[in-house]
Amino acid sequence: MIEIVGVEGEINDVEEVIKKISEFSLEHNVVVQAVDAERVYGKNHLISAAEHAIRSFKENKNTTKSLAMEILLYAAGVRQIGDAISKMGIKEKNKGIALVIIHSIPDLKIGGSLSWDDIKKLIGELKLKLNDDILEGNEAKMRKFGISKEEKATVEKDKYEDLILEKVAMVDIIK
Repeated sequence: MIEIVGVEGEINDVEEVIKKISEFSLEHNVVVQAVDAERVYGKNHLISAAEHAIRSFKENKNTTKSLAMEILLYAAGVRQIGDAISKMGIKEKNKGIALVIIHSIPDLKIGGSLSWDDIKKLIGELKLKLNDDILEGNEAKMRKFGISKEEKATVEKDKYEDLILEKVAMVDIIK
């Protein structure tokens, strides 16, 4: 199961956030990836990235050893881990992050299941507040993601999300 949660609050210590997420993941036997919300164009963007990453592991076509890192590659629409971290990884002073939470996937030995209370506990430990509105797509996010004016001109405004989803899917081709 894939859960996408938008949270906000200032990130002052990226290493501490990653450590808490890692501990939570191990404790609950789940996968959690934190992504810079300023480059997320809606929940479908991250759902697609997670689905592609899960499929790559099931088909033994993954690039990384970690499902969380594979999600980041797809979310960023790039092939290189360093590029994915630069583009979509959380950074100090981020005001919002998206949490991609994967649980209950027996094929990948991800057996943990989470309640909403578990997720709220993680958000509290990170000293962040729930706000899914920060995941909404807009033109500024498209620019930050790297969608050019020329690319935008090829589709109607209501299809902008498709440009992002195309970049996610292209990772399979450029691998």
